[in-house]
Amino acid sequence: MDRRIFLIKLTGCLLIIFSLLIENFRVGLADIAPPEQPPGGNPAPGEETTQVRMVDESVVIDVIPTTPEGTLGQAKVTAKFTMQNMGTESETLTVRFPLTSAYGTYYGTKEIANFKVKVNEESVPTHKIDSDYSGDYAGPWAEFTVTFPPGEEVEIEVSYYVDGMGEYPYIALKYILETGAGWNGTIGSADVIVRFPYEVNPQNVIFDTEIGWSTTTPGGTVDGKEIRWHFEDFEPDVASNFSISLVMPSVWRAVLREKENLVKNPQDGEAWGRLGKLYKEIYFLRRGYREDTGGQELYQLSQEAYQKAVALLPEDALWKAGFADLLWVHWYYSQWFMENPDYTEVIQALKLLQESLQLSPKNEKAISLLDNIRYAVPEAVKEENGQYILLLLTATPTIAPSQTSTIEPSATPKPTDTQAPTLRPTYTLQPAEPTSTEKPAVVTQALTESTTPTKPAATTKPVLPVCGVAVLVPLIHLRRLRKLKQEVGSLVDKKTTS
Repeated sequence: MDRRIFLIKLTGCLLIIFSLLIENFRVGLADIAPPEQPPGGNPAPGEETTQVRMVDESVVIDVIPTTPEGTLGQAKVTAKFTMQNMGTESETLTVRFPLTSAYGTYYGTKEIANFKVKVNEESVPTHKIDSDYSGDYAGPWAEFTVTFPPGEEVEIEVSYYVDGMGEYPYIALKYILETGAGWNGTIGSADVIVRFPYEVNPQNVIFDTEIGWSTTTPGGTVDGKEIRWHFEDFEPDVASNFSISLVMPSVWRAVLREKENLVKNPQDGEAWGRLGKLYKEIYFLRRGYREDTGGQELYQLSQEAYQKAVALLPEDALWKAGFADLLWVHWYYSQWFMENPDYTEVIQALKLLQESLQLSPKNEKAISLLDNIRYAVPEAVKEENGQYILLLLTATPTIAPSQTSTIEPSATPKPTDTQAPTLRPTYTLQPAEPTSTEKPAVVTQALTESTTPTKPAATTKPVLPVCGVAVLVPLIHLRRLRKLKQEVGSLVDKKTTS
């Protein structure tokens, strides 16, 4: 068979097979949201048709600075409602309040804590019922009785504690407005206020990026330690429900503590390393990284902190590996699919890993990252006879048209380094002994001279995207298929023009 025809048919088959594989791959890696926590929400009337309207509500969510045991973060919610009977007769109604969300029933139902009710500033008793609601609010509700005289305003206040839902280092806090749809007419106005124990900024609140299970409701106004939302004359539905995504308070307070430490002792390399690691963890999503303004700031801050750490602690292998981790993950998700990727960050990462392994040949973190790079970018690293050869450090790589970039071995890598490469020896890696203060992104078996390299285990910690072989190998195939497709296209073009 003519080679060109064979290649065309082979490419067609491979593309079909790959499309099926990548579809299954996507399904297998679909984000699984953390268990939904009970959000609380607006009170609803019972089964009666009512003339009572919710003319105003104010919801205050106070983020608690400490992290209670068994939670990722918690808030106290205080919601006040001004109700008015628009009819001519008095109404005594059973009022209901959702204590949980059916979203969480797959993981086991959890209720909001310490629920209390006041009517016109007087405490009233409540009892729990099984709601006749279907769908999202089918769990238990609290029920209490309120009398609404005609034409008069009645104040209802509820308070409770709610856990943030999420996974390290993020949580989401939610509040359900749609349960107030059963009252007469529209809701006249509503204010939602979230109060923090520290200044709010785009780094500790994720304003416009989906974090996998939550997106912050748009329209909030930041004022120091508060964010405020205001709504007018609306009929609440599922689209009205409130959500805010934020960094776990305990994590952000750790950032603030490290910054305070560095004000007192700016030469503390360990504190710079810990700060860089915290910024990195907040920057990373489950897969990928934050692309919002706060995310860009975090990436820059993490780089600066790591640069300080490795400059002050030049003999510390672990902070070098941690810095390489930041650069590698950023490159992988920003450059990998590009036709002519800029390898600057890969070179920087390899240089740091090279120095890390010179200092500590058993450094598990560095070995793991080197394996990830080897599988994702074969042109950057290869393995021969139990040795890693760092290709991008042994030849002048082409970074992009008309420019090159490498790193001088004795210099601390910076994003703008453009120095000539220096030939470096290959490395034989010894069995790893986990001693890292930087938690490894994945755990792999180290290579020795007598062993054959194996694929790195696809084990990840919650704050890092999956960078192991389970993700990288199919992407490598995509790259190779793209090249094969180009080759076939070139052959077909030659045949049609000859």
